[in-house]
Amino acid sequence: MEDKKAMKPFMDQDFLLETKSARTLFHKYAKNMPIFDYHCHLSAEEIAKDISHTNISDIWLGKDHYKWRQMRAAGFDESLVTGNGQDPYQKFLAWAETVEMLIGNPLYHFTHLELQRYFGIYEPLSRKTARRIYDRCNELLLTDKSLSAWGILRKFNIYALGTTDDPADDLHWHKKIKEDGLCPAKVIPTFRPDKALDIERPSFEEYMKKLSKASGLEIKDIRSLERALSKRLDYFISLGAKASDHALIRCPSTFKSEREVDRIFKRRLSGHFPSKEEGDAYKTHLLSSLSRMYEEQNIVMQLHLAAIRDNNQRAFASLGPDTGFDASSDKPLAEDVSRFFSRLSETDSIPKTIFYTLNPKDYYPLGTLMGCYQGGGTRAKMQLGSAWWFCDHRDGMEEQMRVLAALGQLPLFVGMLTDSRSLLSFPRHEYFRRILCNLIGRWCENGEIPNDEERLGSIVKDISFENAIRYFGDPYQRQKTSDT
Repeated sequence: MEDKKAMKPFMDQDFLLETKSARTLFHKYAKNMPIFDYHCHLSAEEIAKDISHTNISDIWLGKDHYKWRQMRAAGFDESLVTGNGQDPYQKFLAWAETVEMLIGNPLYHFTHLELQRYFGIYEPLSRKTARRIYDRCNELLLTDKSLSAWGILRKFNIYALGTTDDPADDLHWHKKIKEDGLCPAKVIPTFRPDKALDIERPSFEEYMKKLSKASGLEIKDIRSLERALSKRLDYFISLGAKASDHALIRCPSTFKSEREVDRIFKRRLSGHFPSKEEGDAYKTHLLSSLSRMYEEQNIVMQLHLAAIRDNNQRAFASLGPDTGFDASSDKPLAEDVSRFFSRLSETDSIPKTIFYTLNPKDYYPLGTLMGCYQGGGTRAKMQLGSAWWFCDHRDGMEEQMRVLAALGQLPLFVGMLTDSRSLLSFPRHEYFRRILCNLIGRWCENGEIPNDEERLGSIVKDISFENAIRYFGDPYQRQKTSDT
């Protein structure tokens, strides 16, 4: 029997919106909300310089390890993935061929959303269309001012974005953006002290010297390290910082006395590597100290958990970090998180915290543990962060929101972030908003929640933008206060 249901066009205006309620929520309430991309890895220097790219291969493939992983899987030589000196079109063609294999992968949708929203190209990318699309993208990059860094920020209504920055960074470009006052969005730093925590890193001693220089303090013991980090955090806050960020496989939870941690730290400064237990004790102490600073300064602590990084050591030696050789961890998280936050609670030192995990098995442990540390007069103080990295797809986003709704309060969720190094990634917010509206619209049309458009529209607007402003604080208000 012939199916009389009409086939939907490829990624049209109602893409992913399966019900009338979903379409109303997206087009009327979510679509035009501003974007606060509170966690990304964009370059403040490129934004400050209002950089314009002249070749689609550079801006699309130059820093994107998501794409690099898939190009390798498609069988392309590394010279066409990360190699320099290759014909840009050949690299683009390799990506076009890879895209043909990516049905069901979020990169398939991301690729075509980016072609549509930046370049007005609605034709699917393939080997057959690659040359035509490549030439058209490059023509627009050369002639369309809306494709410069600032043009893109205007085009996508970017209210503010938070970059990711080391405590020893001088934040020169953030300072320039603030002083010039011309950038159409606030660009604020995020405090990421991973190198200060990673005592096993071979370059740890050298990093301590760099941090000493940046802070103007001689770091010789654990207390001077804490003072140096506190001073740098103050500087970040003066330039608008709202959050910190930590990349951890698991939450450290080995508690030793300050005297013992000081001994471990001093031995490391003299070239002696710690045992696994000693290293965890150092990290536990320092992360606890940082958490207290964050709580005092109203800084959000973001914990990115369960990522095993740089698994291919040969590739790491050749290409370095963040080149596509990371994976999800399956180690247990709950007991370590419980011990760490329980200890913080004894001194009322738990900051606003967002948990991200690279393994969805952790959603229930983290979602239930969050409920043990809510309160203090802050709405949804503990947050289950948006589906991250390998979970950043349609099913992953929906699963994260369904678990959050089941265990907590979805209407207080702070929503989406790109976590991207590319200026072409902002349509991921649209992707998320479509999935959000589809989920709520489905509940509505199934009779699981009331058909109250005003209330549901308000929830959608809050998750799309308003909750993040309330939770992190408005970058514009804080900047104005510090300026005066």
